This record gives sequence, structure tokens and C-alpha cells, in this order.
Amino acid sequence: MSSLRQIAPAPAFEKDKPMLPLRCLGWRAVLLCFLVALFGNFCYAGTGTGFQPVNSAELSMTSEPAMPGASAIILYRQVDRDDGRGGHEDEYRRIKIFTDEGRKYADIEIPFVKEVFEVGDIHARSIAPDGTITNYEGKPLEKTIIKAKGLRILAKVLTLPNVQKGSIVEFYYRTNFRSDYAIYIGSHWILSEELFTKDARFSLKSYNPPYDKITLHWSWRGLPPGTSPPAEGSDKIIRLEAHNIPAFPIEDFMPPENELKSRVDFLYSWGDIQNDKDTFWKQIGQATYESVDKFIGKRGSVQWVVAQIVSPSDDSDTKLRKLYAKVQELRNTSYEYEKTEQEQKRAGRKSDKNVGDVWKHGGGDSEDLTLLYLAMVRDAGFEAYAVYLSDRENYFFDPAQMDAYRLDAGVVLVKFNGKDIFCDPGAAFAPFGLLPWYDTGVLGRRLDKDGGTWIKTPVPDSSVSQIIRKADLKANLEGDVEGKLTLTYTGLEALAKRTDQRHEDDQQRKKYLEEIVKSYISTGADVELVNQPDWKSSSSELTAEFKLKIPGWMTPAGKRILLPVGLFSSSEKGVFEHADRAYPIYYEFPFQKIDDLSIALPEGLTVVNLPPAKKRSGGAVAYELTAENKNNVLHISRVLRMEVVLVAADQYPALRGFYQYVRTGDDTQVMLQPQIAEASK
Repeated sequence: MSSLRQIAPAPAFEKDKPMLPLRCLGWRAVLLCFLVALFGNFCYAGTGTGFQPVNSAELSMTSEPAMPGASAIILYRQVDRDDGRGGHEDEYRRIKIFTDEGRKYADIEIPFVKEVFEVGDIHARSIAPDGTITNYEGKPLEKTIIKAKGLRILAKVLTLPNVQKGSIVEFYYRTNFRSDYAIYIGSHWILSEELFTKDARFSLKSYNPPYDKITLHWSWRGLPPGTSPPAEGSDKIIRLEAHNIPAFPIEDFMPPENELKSRVDFLYSWGDIQNDKDTFWKQIGQATYESVDKFIGKRGSVQWVVAQIVSPSDDSDTKLRKLYAKVQELRNTSYEYEKTEQEQKRAGRKSDKNVGDVWKHGGGDSEDLTLLYLAMVRDAGFEAYAVYLSDRENYFFDPAQMDAYRLDAGVVLVKFNGKDIFCDPGAAFAPFGLLPWYDTGVLGRRLDKDGGTWIKTPVPDSSVSQIIRKADLKANLEGDVEGKLTLTYTGLEALAKRTDQRHEDDQQRKKYLEEIVKSYISTGADVELVNQPDWKSSSSELTAEFKLKIPGWMTPAGKRILLPVGLFSSSEKGVFEHADRAYPIYYEFPFQKIDDLSIALPEGLTVVNLPPAKKRSGGAVAYELTAENKNNVLHISRVLRMEVVLVAADQYPALRGFYQYVRTGDDTQVMLQPQIAEASK
């Protein structure tokens, strides 16, 4: 059974599969989202046409009136795609360089995944302002650009020569898809680019096999003003022309780019397209339920396994947790680097046909493990359901779009003590009862034989996911502070750190944590990790201990000495400084940052003045800062709380004002004075 988060070559058609949208096939969801979100602007076409003629008007351009101040623009872009068996996509791009900064666009990266598609027939050249053409004669290098979540994305890398202000850079290549990749994940035209695009043309020759009825429908959003929607011609090719496509701005804490970019999406389905969304999702729910039910088998199929894990004397909560922990101990192939087909054959691993196979093989992909847990808790006597949902890392799901491919994650819903408990044992390091952030606050289809119902997963409040920084420090007369720092991540913060570092060794993890601590502090600091954090468990906490020294944290000001109270506040220094905002503000999850600092002052210094307490609470956000002195030991307490996930763009001024208040509080200082000066006075 395919994993919802695994990458593998696309399967051939299977005649006994239920009538589902062809992209409702796990691993392709995460792959597509990575490629569309990160590399949607590298799809190029034109291998059949070659380079365009040199244009004197383009060579003489010094700016673009529609995009004043731009370092470069895309003069022309063309995408031609064929989704037939052994399909391919050709794309061509011509870029005008206006400034020295724009010369960076002579460095080209073309992403690909070997198991899914290959890139070839690359041609590139630069044209100097005087019309001199320099062809790229080298061989593109190959490097890894993403290596995470069981995902390995490579890139062909090349740098064009003789590029200067006023040059034109152009290149084209072909992407060859393996098997029926194109129809399993669909086709997409991403119009929005980092650069302003003057003219663009797109075409798609759809997949149309003789032995199966395949239907295609397409939708679009955010097309530039005056752009006619894509239409199919008499030759059965769908085309689109667009002009003056605005550059796509990047902002901090913005929603998924897939939700914001101008785009056209194509979806293939077996059989006829269902126009009524309720009927569509009922059919999808029934078909998926049958597939899940077949994989799980009859009630009691893993009763003998359950009996090995729990005892009759265990209470219900203990049983659920024991079963969860046992499933998470099994091998999770979705979190391993992808193996080639040859490596898989050498490993002798057969595909799992049911949950019994998963247990027998000692593991499986993330969906296999999730369904094994579902079977276990049912056989332990609990009411439980499979829920398929759409994560919000790459899209915001809308059932009206009738795109089953976006139901790309599976979790288990357990009814217990009148509450709904959502569990995802297939998510490595996820504590019992806590979903990964991207699966919180989203719609999901709770499956049953009648097609299921829509439910929404909960968003944990900010107290679940904390960054707690407790420091016990001493200051000296040279202005340094040093001592012990205990850093604790809880909930989703801990889960994110463990997931991010799961493939790294102890030395890299040590460096990772030390760099994080340094990023919290606005000046240089000496940081050394002194314990061994628990990286392998699904504990709700991840704790790290450090030796910390911050040279010159206290600074002289005349006869006084100033000690800033915002020791770990560097992360908030540059947040939301711009007066204007284009997009909503989007946080992954609610969080709290809690600082508890004790700083023992040296003999010879005394506190002259403490900053006043700061407190602001707006329901969804809160900030509190206090500084106290007891027996020449400063105690500084700071709490920053964020309860929201999405803030509308028109609320940006209020949120920006809140962070300005936070920075004002963090910038306050304790005023100290040498005791000698006080006695002399």
C-alpha cells in the first residue's frame, strides 16, 4: 500500500482500482507540493523551436516601465507539455538583466527527482549588450538541494558566462517523465515568478489513452488582468497567453505560495467528472473506505498482537498509549532516504497487502503504520476511524474544488471518554494525541461505509508548544555574563526539531542547537552544548543544556552601566518592520516563548533603576516583561504568547504595533552603578 508521504516511481494502471482521481496516491502529494512551491518557475519549454532571434529593442532596454527599479525581468517564457505515456515538458526562458544585482540570474538551477523524471537537452547562452552571443559549452553539474522527509531533490546547475548589466540570458530544456507520472499528480501552470514576466505562453496536450476513459478538468486563480482563461482548441491542445505578470513578492510568515500565485491546475480522473461536490466526496469516501477496510481486514485480525502489548489490567488510556508507542517503534520507511528500485530488490522487501504484513515485516510506510494502529485499537475494543485530511503546509483545502489528491494525510480518530483523540503514529516523533502542525486545524474525511463525513482537526493552544529558556548567570565587572542555560522545546516545537535533525549525527545536532541559541542573542556569544538531548523518542519535551558566555553584555554609559533585559529577544528584532503588507500573516501553530533569567551581579555593582513592567494582551497575543532585584540578583521574566494561526492582511497594522511594543520592552535596560561611586557621592 502506498505511503501518503513516500516517494516512489508511479505505478502502472491497475484495472481493479476504484474510480478515484488519479492523483489520490500518497507520495506524489508531497513531491508535487515541494516542486510547485519551490520550483514552479523552472518548468521550461522550447526544445523544439530553439533560441529566439536576437532582438535589438530588447538589447537596448534599460528598464521596464511596468516594473520600475527591477534588477531583471523575464522577457518571454514558453511552456509546452505533453502528458501522454512517456510524457515530457519543454520550457524556454529569456531574461533581461538591468543591474549588477540582476547578474545572479545567470546562475541556473533546474530541479528534478531521478525516480520520477529526468532533465536533459539543456541549451543556454548569454547575449551581451552589443549583441555578442556566448553559448554555454560546459556540462551542467548535479547537486542535492533538498534532503528531507524521505525526499531527495537534485538540480542541474550551470552558470552562464559573459553576463553583465544589459545582457540577455536565455535557456531551454526538456523534462522527461517516467511512466505515467504526469497524470498521477496532474499538470500545473505556475504563472507567477520571482521576476516580472512580460510575455508568456502555455500549452498542454492531455493524456488520452485508447483503453480507459480519462477525463480532465482545469481551474485557475489569479490570472493577470485581461488574460483569457485557458481554452481547448480544435487540435485538442489547451492553450493560454498572458502578459505583464506581476513579480511574486516574498514576505515573512506568509501563507503557502500555492495559495497565492497565479496558476492553472489540471486534474485527471477515471470515468466521468462528478459536478456535485457532495456526491463526489461520498464516492471518494466510499472507495477509500473499501480500500482501507480491505487493508485492515476483519475485526480481530491483529488481536494476537494486541495481547502481546497490553494486559487486561491496563486502563484504557494506558492501552492506547502502549499500542501507539509500539507502532512508533517499528521501522518507518517514509522517513528514510528514498532507495532506488535496485536497492529495494536487494533488500528483498515485499509490499504490504494488509496490516498483518506490516507487523510481520517490522514496519512500513507512514500510512501502513497508521492503519496498523487503527486495527490495533479497534481490536482492543475502542471505537476508532480512519481520517484522511489535507495538510496546510502547501495548500488550504476547499472541498468545492473536488480534488481528492489534496487529501494527502491519514490519521486515526479514537473516541475515548466522550472526546475525540487524533493520533498519527505514522508521523515520526509525534507524541500521542498530538498531530504534526500541518495536520492541525484542517478538514478531514472521517471514513465509513456510507462515504464518511467532514470533520476538523483541533489546533493545540499555545501552552502545548513552548520555547522555555531558563538561564542561571553571573556578571562580572568587565561586563560579561556567563553561566548555565537550559533550553526546553515542548509539543510541536520539539517535534519539529527532532524531525529536522533525524538524519544528522551528534556533532551536527550539537552545532545545530548551538547556532539556534546564538540566533536568540543579538551580540556574539560563546555557546557549548553540555548534555545529550533525547533525539529519538516521541516525548513531548526536548531539553538541551549549555554553557553560555556573552562578552560585553553590560555596557558603560558615563558613570553608569546598562544591562539590556531582552537577552534572548533577537528573533523579534526585525519582525514586521515594513509598513505595508500584501498577504495575510500565517503562523504554523500557536506558541509561547518563556524566558526565566537570574543574573547575579558582582560585588561593586548596585542596581540604580529597574525598567517598569510591560504587559499587553489582546486575547490572541500577549506579552509580559518584569525585572526584579533581590539581594543583588536580577530576575527577569519574559513571556510572548501567540494564539493565532492566520491573521488577515488588514489586521497587519495592529499586529505590527504589538511587535513594536514588544521591541520597546525588550530594549529597556537595568541601570547599574559602581558602589564606590555611590559611597563617594
